[in-house]
Amino acid sequence: MSLTSVELFAGAGGLALGVALAGFRTRAVVEWDQWACDTVRENQARGYPLVMDWPVIQGDVRKWIENADIAALGRDLDLVAGGPPCQPFSMGGKHKAHMDQRDMFPVTVDVIRRLRPRAFIIENVKGLTRSAFHNYYQYILLHLQFPELSKKPDEGWSDHYRRLQQHQTTHKRSAQGLTYRVSPTLVNAANFGVPQKRERVFIIGFRSDQDVRWSFPRDTHSLDALLHDQWVTGAYWDRHEVARSHRPPPPARLVATLNRLRGLGLPPMHAPWQTIRDALKELPEPHAQDSCILNHRLQTGARAYPGHTGSPLDFPAKTLKAGDHGVPGGENMLVRPDGSVRYFTVRESARLQTFPDGYELHGSWSEAMRQLGNAVPMLLGRVVAASVAEHLLMASARVLANESQASILASVA
Repeated sequence: MSLTSVELFAGAGGLALGVALAGFRTRAVVEWDQWACDTVRENQARGYPLVMDWPVIQGDVRKWIENADIAALGRDLDLVAGGPPCQPFSMGGKHKAHMDQRDMFPVTVDVIRRLRPRAFIIENVKGLTRSAFHNYYQYILLHLQFPELSKKPDEGWSDHYRRLQQHQTTHKRSAQGLTYRVSPTLVNAANFGVPQKRERVFIIGFRSDQDVRWSFPRDTHSLDALLHDQWVTGAYWDRHEVARSHRPPPPARLVATLNRLRGLGLPPMHAPWQTIRDALKELPEPHAQDSCILNHRLQTGARAYPGHTGSPLDFPAKTLKAGDHGVPGGENMLVRPDGSVRYFTVRESARLQTFPDGYELHGSWSEAMRQLGNAVPMLLGRVVAASVAEHLLMASARVLANESQASILASVA
């Protein structure tokens, strides 16, 4: 069975690539930013297989859905996926939430209402869960649960929220209408094998008629396992051929955790967190001149300052940032073992976001880094989408089994 998807706010394609790897066939990829669209188009021109058949629509999602061929897009559509712009809720933004013109959650709900997908995957920043946004976050979740209960003209979101709450109280399972079972989860990408400590909110919904009970996949990687690998067994340093005299001491803040692990005497059940050293293995040190390796050119001028100290080599990277006006902040830096710093190259950043080495990021260093800073790590996108795909396929199998049983009973009667 072929599963189908529509991707909103696609950016450079991190989530869309993960969805494609999970087995979905993309019917539309919608993104307003020309640079990001050019990244996808450039990879199509280069013959990158995962994106070859993507129909790329450059433009505003609001205008696209107004003019879209709903019958062609929405017929048996399995999934709508996307990350609405995060700036209204970002820790580094202006925190305007619903007052920010870039708040695309209402149009996301509108797309879901019109296309009626069997499931959706929505990703956003951790800042969405801040106490200051609590009511609006709950409003978003409730509106996703009941997408057909639209906001009236001139009705504020808070009045609409109260109406949704009343509807939820009186709603019966037998009632007609489009409803979803919605599951929000705050996730650290490092716990799923991404070499980056990147906390993001995933909101997953399954159409109620699918009868799916879903929960977020279990963590596969952990800090405890990394510390055990580095300073209990030393296997990490052996694997990277780091001489004992060059191995750093454990950070003081982690000594208590390390002593606990030594006391347990058993290795952790998870795999170790992936580090920057793991991610950049076999990549040569970059230079300012052009490199034969795609997107691997040194950007000079890096410096550390308070609040922007870079990422140590032997831990997952700090969260890659898109920066202000496309210029990344100091957190997009590597801290070498000798304490010096340099910027990550675009290719190194792509690895930290688990993009494949054959995928090219279009534009200047700052532009490519902006795209990567806004992206969903491809590996994390695949983990989530694969779990959603599994549950959709099982739901389809149950329907077929019930239909087959009913047919047999009817023939016997």
